[in-house]
Amino acid sequence: MFIGQNLKILRKRLNQSQEETASSLTLTRSSYSGYENGVAQPNVENLIVFSEYFGLSIDDLVRKDFSKLTDEEVKEEIEGPKADTAGRHLRVLTAMVDSNQEELIEMIPMQASAGYANGYADPEYLKVLPTFHLPFLSKNKKYRSFPIKGDSMPPVVEGSYVVAEFVQNWMTIRNGTPCIVVTKEEGIVFKVVNNLLTNNESFQLCSTNTFYAPYEVKANSILEMWKFVNYISPELPDVQMDQSVLTQSVQALQREVHSLALQLKN
Repeated sequence: MFIGQNLKILRKRLNQSQEETASSLTLTRSSYSGYENGVAQPNVENLIVFSEYFGLSIDDLVRKDFSKLTDEEVKEEIEGPKADTAGRHLRVLTAMVDSNQEELIEMIPMQASAGYANGYADPEYLKVLPTFHLPFLSKNKKYRSFPIKGDSMPPVVEGSYVVAEFVQNWMTIRNGTPCIVVTKEEGIVFKVVNNLLTNNESFQLCSTNTFYAPYEVKANSILEMWKFVNYISPELPDVQMDQSVLTQSVQALQREVHSLALQLKN
């Protein structure tokens, strides 16, 4: 087991003393020092505390030899790998094609959306999905259709389907762009995106329903980004007719009724 030396490496990576780390973990310095120096072995409860504090699995803390990793690799273990935001490496994207080898638009049904984050690159998952063509879309881009849940993005209501374009280079996403964002934790979310990659390596996700507060998502927790193209809705959005237009329509209708009444009298 490498728990002792790993604790020491991780502590130094955070530029903390034994006393500072022990205090953060609500342990005495002597107890923590004993674990770090191999004098004592932590129990399961303490392993869970170490795991949560350093953001690593218990298995990695115990079995992985961090002394063989570079400083950058240790940083990645703690913070997660640096996201390929510019898409320099081809993102894995499995696509369905028809008999003419033209790409189809896969529709993710509501009942299949929960498993999308696990099956998005699996041909076995995708081949059972319904597919369709939209002839007015470019043949040089990849599209997919995603179900919308909740009330956070009016006028797109729950039960609608957003058709979106696959984004390879996330750096090209402009602030205020509506996107389908597929994350490891949340799965499929539809939000207006603000690009914070340059400073924070993250995106701010905003709802058009102001009841929901904006929040940030780190780029290395995102699996896919899809830019909004159009949507298919079971409901007609509310249309507020201008008062003057409404008055003119009523007056025109009244004139027609009056004219019909005169014709009937004659």
